[in-house]
Amino acid sequence: MKVLVTGGSGFLGAALVEALRGRGDEVVATGRDERRLRKRLPAGVTCVAWDPLEGPPPAAALSGVDAVVNLAGEPVEKGRWTKAKKARIRESRVAGTRNLVAGMLAADPKPRALVSASAIGYYGDRKQQILYEESTPAGDFLAEVCAAWEAEAWNARAGGIRTAVARIGIVLGRGGGAYPRLAKPFRFFFGGTIGQGYGWMSWIHVDDVIGILLHLLDKDLSGAFNLTAPNPVSNAEFSKTLASVLRRPCYAMVPAVALRLMLGEFATVVTSSTRVKPLRTEASGYAFKHPHLRAALQSLEA
Repeated sequence: MKVLVTGGSGFLGAALVEALRGRGDEVVATGRDERRLRKRLPAGVTCVAWDPLEGPPPAAALSGVDAVVNLAGEPVEKGRWTKAKKARIRESRVAGTRNLVAGMLAADPKPRALVSASAIGYYGDRKQQILYEESTPAGDFLAEVCAAWEAEAWNARAGGIRTAVARIGIVLGRGGGAYPRLAKPFRFFFGGTIGQGYGWMSWIHVDDVIGILLHLLDKDLSGAFNLTAPNPVSNAEFSKTLASVLRRPCYAMVPAVALRLMLGEFATVVTSSTRVKPLRTEASGYAFKHPHLRAALQSLEA
């Protein structure tokens, strides 16, 4: 299979490219900086420069491609959420996906499948409510971004391309995603629960993110899928487990306002209570490699 991966130099993009190459697929990867792509990705990957905001991908990026995995987007976990940063978060996803789909629909032949990233920010802060793929979106900034992002991806389905949307949770992995920022306070001996620790955290190990993306590529699956472990935990349980794995103390409470001072508006990703279950993902036949938090964290610290 020949697969185009957008955002190929990112944390998840690079991991997916490596997995695809490891199983023998032909891979094309796009990113704004072709030199960075070549430096980060393994030999044998076709690297094509593409700025998602400037228009559809070059024809060379889509030539002969069977499927596309769309992971391009401004990282939410890096930098303060200024007005300009929030505009980049939105436009890199919404306009970028619009341009990607336009290119896919114009290609001859068209790719047969699109797996497009989204996030569990779609559901917003829902306290103790259990959320499934059919749950409605919230109305905050991230939820609005995710809903608009997904709407652009669904245009591929309207054009006859099998489309799966991957709503990704809090990714636990070395060297990227949310985990380094979540672990940092504990490594420096001042980590603790957020508030009373009642909020829910829907996490997933990076191995399962990549595993599910491959699963969605390979199977005849369409629609929205939650990419979260089947066992979400409260913030208190997450914090105590992380502290135990790192052999650090876990203080009784870190005020949400202190986390916001340290992380800025990105802190809402951590302080929101989003209790997500991967109902359709499990029903599709995917078997999680890391369903339980402690073992997942231990694998990252081994």
